[in-house]
Amino acid sequence: MSSTYAHYQIPASLPSDYAILSRYTPAVDDQENDDEPNDTYDAGISCRRGSFPTSYSGRPLRPTMGSAPSPSALVSEQNTEFTPLLGIHEMAPPNLNDLPTQGIPLVTPDEDEQATFWHLVMQELPVLAKFSLPVFGTHLLEYTLVVASVISIGHLSTTALAAITLGSMTASVTGLSIIQGFTSALDTMLPSAWTSDQPELVGLWSQRMGVVMAFCLVPIYAIWFNAESILLFLKQDPEVARLAALYLKWMSLGLPAYALNAISRRYFQSQGLFTVPTRIILVVAPLNIVLNYFLVWGPSWCRLGFIGAPLSTAISFNVIAVLSVIYGIFYTSPVAWYPVGRRSFTNLGVLVQLGLAGVAQTSSEWWAWELVSLAASLLGPVVLACQSVLLVSASSTFQAPFALSVATSVRIGNLLGEGHARRAEVSAMAAVLLSLVVSAISSALFMIFKNKWAYIFNSDPEVVSLVSSMMPLLALFQVFDGITAITGGVFRARGKQFTGALLNLSAYYVFGIPLGIWLCFSFNLGLHGLWLGLTFALIYCSIAGLALTWNTDWHHEQRKAAARVEAERLAQLQERHSKRHSTILEADEEAPLLS
Repeated sequence: MSSTYAHYQIPASLPSDYAILSRYTPAVDDQENDDEPNDTYDAGISCRRGSFPTSYSGRPLRPTMGSAPSPSALVSEQNTEFTPLLGIHEMAPPNLNDLPTQGIPLVTPDEDEQATFWHLVMQELPVLAKFSLPVFGTHLLEYTLVVASVISIGHLSTTALAAITLGSMTASVTGLSIIQGFTSALDTMLPSAWTSDQPELVGLWSQRMGVVMAFCLVPIYAIWFNAESILLFLKQDPEVARLAALYLKWMSLGLPAYALNAISRRYFQSQGLFTVPTRIILVVAPLNIVLNYFLVWGPSWCRLGFIGAPLSTAISFNVIAVLSVIYGIFYTSPVAWYPVGRRSFTNLGVLVQLGLAGVAQTSSEWWAWELVSLAASLLGPVVLACQSVLLVSASSTFQAPFALSVATSVRIGNLLGEGHARRAEVSAMAAVLLSLVVSAISSALFMIFKNKWAYIFNSDPEVVSLVSSMMPLLALFQVFDGITAITGGVFRARGKQFTGALLNLSAYYVFGIPLGIWLCFSFNLGLHGLWLGLTFALIYCSIAGLALTWNTDWHHEQRKAAARVEAERLAQLQERHSKRHSTILEADEEAPLLS
């Protein structure tokens, strides 16, 4: 699916289609202290968080007994600055019965190995379903932030509609999708960190992503503030280019907040707080609609016209950011936070590497759908209108499997962090089964109402007839689209964004789009040919993704997750040892002076 609707709810192909269609008519503070990052732990012991199974209540979890801390992580209180880094005295693990559990059952990796596959599947299905629902609600509500602006501006004039569509499409390609692609690296780092014995790494990796985002915003701003000349160079209508550039300049007021929101959402979700972004957007979405009305169409004292729409969106992004920060500070456990310090600016290369692969995965998919819409525009306004109906329909139904893919990514990462390799494998397969159920519902919906569906969007008899003929293909499309979403979530959990990018690039640009264009124009299959190409691309993606997921060495993935945490532990110990050594040397130098 288009990453605009499907993955990140950025204005894209729908507005783009309307823009084209409009031609046919008149979006450890280690600076000052050496203390442990969190005072939640006793005797220097960091306890793992549970992966919040079916008893998850939506509140931050206290340390649970999902797994015992590794002995190497347990440092004796008697350690001093003279204790060497290697050979630290190990303590016996604490009595797990003394740790708070919040009613979460003890499940050990050994018990997972002994349980049957279907027994574990039946345990994972309700967990994934419960986690997916708030994510689904968040995406639908966030989608209204885009739709409200398009609708409010669309009634001003055809030129204004084309401008906001071109502006939102440019914002998506050059900015918003880049941010979402980079922050997808946190899907790999945060969930496994939360259930490790160093949950404060959730905050540390989030801070590091904030640093990466600060650098990424510089070229984005450069493009957005020079958008008019760029669009004119691309032969856009001068007035449309001027208004689109104006849209981007006002939209840029919300760009840092958008980046913060992308990070904070993953920060909450990695801890199992899936409902937090939903509650926040539930407050902001109605505010955005009110702002659009007053700033675009309201009384003269507050009416701004065209610029009111991007300003409303920017204000909404900033309100979401402020509420997220307030919630994170006052209403969540401090266990996941790490004081800002020098380490916040280290080890950024890992995030950049994963982030670039995430951008490639996101952008390649988004551009593929834009190319298909562009090809559809060559077939006339009726075909383009049908393409808009199909794309909006498929993108809307895709929100459910995409929400499931987000839940799957978090769940697998949590399980790997806890050491539950087999349960992580079962969770991936359970997510695929659940996606088939969701896709079957969507497919049935399209088939039952195939002759009436187009009337939701348009009453033109030609458009209705063409949409009706496309419904069986759209119904088939749902199955493979859902599987592809799930395998994408598995790739993110494993840190295999580059693999997902390669699959998308090969599926769409080597196979799907060339095949679709060939069928469309050489065999005169029209829009049917374009969608056949897309369907075959997704069949390829889903089969390859399933094969890679099925053959995953999950114990190896568990070791990788543990290695990331251990590397951060060693870095912290080395830094503290170096700092204490420097303190001792300074004390030795001052001793003669004092004597």
